[in-house]
Amino acid sequence: MIDGRDPYTVPLFGPQGEVENKPPWEAPAQDGAPAEKLPWEMPNGAPGSPVPPRPQKPEGRPKTAQTDEEDATQVTLAHEIKARIHKQLIERLNLSNLDSQDREHVVGEIRRAVQDLLTREAAPLNLDERERLVEEVLNEIFGLGPLEPLLQDPTISDILVNTYSQVYVERDGRIQRTDVRFKDNRHLLQVIDRIVSAVGRRIDDSSPMVDARLADGSRVNAIIPPLAIDGPHVSIRKFKKDALSAQDLLRVETVTSQMLELLQGIVKARLNVLISGGTGAGKTTLLNVLSSSIPSNERIVTIEDSAELQMRQPHVVRLETRPPNVEGMGEVTSRQLVINALRMRPDRIIVGEVRGPEAVDMLQAMNTGHDGSLTTLHANSPRDALSRLETMISMANLALPEKAMRQQVASAIDVVIQVTRFSDGSRRLSSISEIVGMEGDVITMQEIFMYERQGINEDGKVLGRFRATGIRPRFAERLSASGIDLSTALFSNVEFGYAAGGDR
Repeated sequence: MIDGRDPYTVPLFGPQGEVENKPPWEAPAQDGAPAEKLPWEMPNGAPGSPVPPRPQKPEGRPKTAQTDEEDATQVTLAHEIKARIHKQLIERLNLSNLDSQDREHVVGEIRRAVQDLLTREAAPLNLDERERLVEEVLNEIFGLGPLEPLLQDPTISDILVNTYSQVYVERDGRIQRTDVRFKDNRHLLQVIDRIVSAVGRRIDDSSPMVDARLADGSRVNAIIPPLAIDGPHVSIRKFKKDALSAQDLLRVETVTSQMLELLQGIVKARLNVLISGGTGAGKTTLLNVLSSSIPSNERIVTIEDSAELQMRQPHVVRLETRPPNVEGMGEVTSRQLVINALRMRPDRIIVGEVRGPEAVDMLQAMNTGHDGSLTTLHANSPRDALSRLETMISMANLALPEKAMRQQVASAIDVVIQVTRFSDGSRRLSSISEIVGMEGDVITMQEIFMYERQGINEDGKVLGRFRATGIRPRFAERLSASGIDLSTALFSNVEFGYAAGGDR
């Protein structure tokens, strides 16, 4: 027995007594008595208490306050059944041997045990509902409970949990509410604890915020009371196993072929590139695409807070920051990694995102022979991106004059690329700008390509067009010197690619 505790607060992984060479579904012997072979037998042989029949909702009945209440009752009923089934399994499973057994065999036995328990429960569930409940129990034991189906869905890019009863996802750039929910906030906290404990972290009143990474590379942020007033919140940015290619960006009309040709030339000619954009605009995706143009014989060092970049070259050194431990010790910052990267003989340095004093060392690297470096930051326009860089430099407490900071930026960065996520969920490369130098105390820029937004149609789709501004960039000579010859017509002041509304 587990002292009558709620099954959602019982650790799912860990020893439950010393038992050797026994299958995980076989209960350990007590006081020399033979082990019980039937994991679905209730204590004292009593069957589970039957539950009242579920109210049936006629097909096609319109949604009303009454039907919403009935749906909530059905959800509560399902949670109660799952809790009882789960508890009985936990009481009978030999969890100390769970990881040492063949997973497929364990899953099969657990599935059979759950089905038998459901039969003894006289649960008013049809076959589909029974199978779904079996999957939910398996997810509780082997995965992250209700979140597991969302993690397995390749169409979902973000999972946003706002307390136990509200779970949202992002698909195709749009946020949608799901019918997924946890039993209560205690259940959600148990799943959060499972995530953070797997990476040696903890979350409690003394440390109510945590960043972690799942086994598949997905990035997780969790925050709990007292900082989160209404209950625990979890944000998961899913890791894409197959990074988007340049052809994918053309297919979804994020860029035109002319703009892509210019960007690939910029990377091959070793210009320093800053990618700017808002949250979820596609900065990392674009950085992955651009990095594929780096020659395979170059040594690349990447620096990230959470590893997301997917380099295709063979000679890559991947570095990742480390947060402080529970005692507040052992932190390794992006700035320390940038400084260390300079001692590793890199041909190119790629910083996943600059957000603090590491900007100083990144700019110095760009100014001291490490051409062709790439990085991203959060900003709403190319001009805002430069202002944010100045702010980051000031965070290093070097007491540099304003003009000196701007000179560092102007001499280090060659191109600023702006990516934007629009209201319809579409993502566009909205600007390619060249930094041409200083005029007095002001950094001068000129825009080469742009996306002109022209309105919204009746379906809510953003209308617009890509076009060249007619300005030939000064770096065209550097591209030519690197053997990259771009047509003069590429920079003509004409519309390129996709017509308004996104039709080719």
